Amino acid sequence: MKLSLHGVSVWYSNAVTQLRIAHQTGYSGLEILPEHLYRYLDNGGSYEKYRDLLAKYQIDITCINALKRIGRFQPEERASMLREAEKIVQAAVELRCPVVQIMALTELDHLPEAARDAILLENLCAIADIGKPHGIKFQIEVVAFTAFNSLQHAIDLIKQSGKDNLGVVIDFWHLHAGGGTTPEEVARMDKDLIYGVHFCDGRAAHPGEAWDEWVQRNYAPGEGDVDIPAWVAAVKATGYNGVWSPELLSPRNWEDDLWDIASHSIEDMKKYIN
Repeated sequence: MKLSLHGVSVWYSNAVTQLRIAHQTGYSGLEILPEHLYRYLDNGGSYEKYRDLLAKYQIDITCINALKRIGRFQPEERASMLREAEKIVQAAVELRCPVVQIMALTELDHLPEAARDAILLENLCAIADIGKPHGIKFQIEVVAFTAFNSLQHAIDLIKQSGKDNLGVVIDFWHLHAGGGTTPEEVARMDKDLIYGVHFCDGRAAHPGEAWDEWVQRNYAPGEGDVDIPAWVAAVKATGYNGVWSPELLSPRNWEDDLWDIASHSIEDMKKYIN
């Protein structure tokens, strides 16, 4: 088992500080956001310098999170998405990171299901092919407030693709709030399809309430509606022994000291998984 600090949890920080905090608070990995990484590179940083910092702090980049809106299908938009995929794969290669997260948002929700699936399947195959020569894998995150919010739906598309570098991330909030997946389904999964776990809490949108992650996820572990013990038990039942990352998407908690956020996040997670 590898514990990885999630860049979302320390949203108001930079890529260098995250490494020091991760090291000092007991993590061995960092799930980095492209926003933080690219900002570092655009302002005088380099991959070489960052690799030196990774070695100094004994931290691995476990995932780059994320290539978003993978359902873009209009020719120019799709071409742009594939260029983004190439850029993020190159970053993964430079940082010796094995996994990139990918996700569809609402760009396909207006289409019939068959059309959505055809586009997603084509794009997933194209993305997988970009990463394959470099040994890069992709974890699909199904997003609660979209039409593509069921874990089984993602697994079905992976099987149809025939690609062996596509898997999923088990994100407790998305799976709970989306309502299309149960812990029992996760417990029956092939562990080799699980590329990561996002440990988190929150609630679904109330009837008539707009979806807003900064509202529905503004909860520390144990404060929301997610049955965290059930999801933890489900993941462990598969035999999965990979990366666990506490994802604290919480504007209230983001105002704490960054070191305290990282420390509380890892301790909260350990209480449940141990």
